[in-house]
Amino acid sequence: MNLNTPAFSSLTHDGLKLAFFDEGDPSGPPVLLIHGFASSANVNWVHPGWLKTLGDAGYRVIAIDNRGHGASDKPRDAEAYRPWFMAGDAIALLDHLGIPEANLMGYSMGARISVFAALAHPDRVRSLVLGGLGIGMTDGVGDWDPIADALLAPSLADVTHQRGQMFRAFAEQTKSDREALAACIKGSRDLVARADMGKIDAPTLIGVGTKDDIAGSPQELAALMPDAEALDIPGRDHMLAVGDRVFKKAVLEFYAKVAAG
Repeated sequence: MNLNTPAFSSLTHDGLKLAFFDEGDPSGPPVLLIHGFASSANVNWVHPGWLKTLGDAGYRVIAIDNRGHGASDKPRDAEAYRPWFMAGDAIALLDHLGIPEANLMGYSMGARISVFAALAHPDRVRSLVLGGLGIGMTDGVGDWDPIADALLAPSLADVTHQRGQMFRAFAEQTKSDREALAACIKGSRDLVARADMGKIDAPTLIGVGTKDDIAGSPQELAALMPDAEALDIPGRDHMLAVGDRVFKKAVLEFYAKVAAG
């Protein structure tokens, strides 16, 4: 685990202050990292070593704290968290930094946000890495209402729902604003139509842990897309796949192929 927190800056978009970092090689190919639900740029990308991995490989590494998370503003209205609004935040960050095109890498909710960004702004997305979300992108990942209930429960001891316990414990560990997260989980669950996945022609890598009971099949999602490949991350569940060495190695190899055209 790498705990060296980089310096964060901020921009204002859609009336919200959004925190981000911009590290690595400033002249390298830009990679924009979009974290998952109840996480943050630090928790998702710095601590598991992604910043170091990509920075050492010569990439410009940019990561945003999604609205409702980390050091960014935290609206309490579920409508504020529709995926297209959060995708707009990501594109606004590229505008702010003067970056015309970037490789987008998202994990879980961040993968969904990345897809919405690619659909709305295909000219801004050089490639996609979608972690922790397979065919659940189009078919759903189960009932998330108990997650919102768990986040708003008086204490973790009051939560009996297994997935609810997992996310409540994670939110407490990351010292998150649980009311904002409850609004986020209610507002951010829009699915992507299978036909829309087929419109994304950016090279795509989809990585899911073999013990992930949330994401759904990466192979099924890849089959919907014209230029996508699936990666099984061996022995990892939804929480642990993100920092896996197999995943990192595959991403670096994928980026090398993207660069080679």
